[in-house]
Order: sequence, then C-alpha cells, then structure tokens
Amino acid sequence: MSRHSAASSPVPVELSPERRLAAAVERYGQRDVVTLALSLLAGNHESEEFLLYVGGAHAQGILDGAPVLYWPELWGARALLHVWDDSVIDDSARALMIGALSNSAWRVREMAARLVAARNLAATTKLVALLGDEVPRVRAAAATALSTLGSADHIDALRALLKDPEIEVRRATQRSLDALRKRTAKN
Repeated sequence: MSRHSAASSPVPVELSPERRLAAAVERYGQRDVVTLALSLLAGNHESEEFLLYVGGAHAQGILDGAPVLYWPELWGARALLHVWDDSVIDDSARALMIGALSNSAWRVREMAARLVAARNLAATTKLVALLGDEVPRVRAAAATALSTLGSADHIDALRALLKDPEIEVRRATQRSLDALRKRTAKN
C-alpha cells in the first residue's frame, strides 16, 4: 500500500461520497465505476486511486496502514447507490448485491439492504430474515427496504418489530408499515 498523503492525491477525498463518485465517473466512466464497485463488493482489490474515490479520507487511512476490514465492500455497495449502469448489471451482479445481505459485517448488510431497495432487487425473503438481525441498524434498514420491496404479506413480519427494544427500529418499522400499507392499498 502506498504512503502518499491525501493532500498530494489527485482524488478529492474531502468531498462527499456523492461528489467523489461523480468525479470518479468523470475519471473512469459510469460503466467502469459500476464494474469496479461490484468488484469491491465481491471482496476484490481495486486500485488505490479508486479506493480513494469511493472511501475518501477513510480510504487514505487504510492505504496508510489501518486495517481494511469490510470497508471496501461497504464502499462498493454505497457506490452502487449513486452510480448505476444497466448494461453492467446482469444476474450475477444482482446475486452479488443480494448476497451482500448475508455479509458477516453488519455495516455491509445494512448498506446492502439500502442498495437492494434503491435498485428494486428481488430480495424480500432475505430482508425478512434480516428483521431478526442482532444489529438494530440492520433490522431498521431491512424494515425500511421492505416498505419499498415488500407486499401486504410482509405486514405481519414488520408488525413484530413494533415491540423491538430499540426505539430507532420501532420508528423505522412504523414508517415502513405506513408506507407499505399506503403502497399496497393502491394495488
């Protein structure tokens, strides 16, 4: 790993993820950014420069020797929230994104729930399973995703979370139930 500083980097690490990803699209092109993000999500190593685009200053810390852990996978999933190219997204890419719902790192599971909802990926069975996740933020993200992807059949599973010990899970669940009921009432 390189020992260059963020100040000497041509990558605008200080920008928000959205703006860094827009800069990455200018640098690499939309198709390549999506391909590289999918590769990160799959656990592959990509260039240090691309890590700086997706991870910002935090990525610089990793390049300077901090533990990598699950961060590149998380950044790959987050990048796919902002950059998309249907020509790159095939069944294996969809399976990879849905598979991230089972990642051992809770932050990746949480981001994957947001991703499958944002990209309308068929993952309701896995999302229902995540309603019982040990991490409250993952339970809340799964409930939120079901408000977009779920059907009236998921209302009972969501309703059970209204008694969750964590208030943020209960709040996310109530918002999800309200949205799901409204959306399914129109059908």
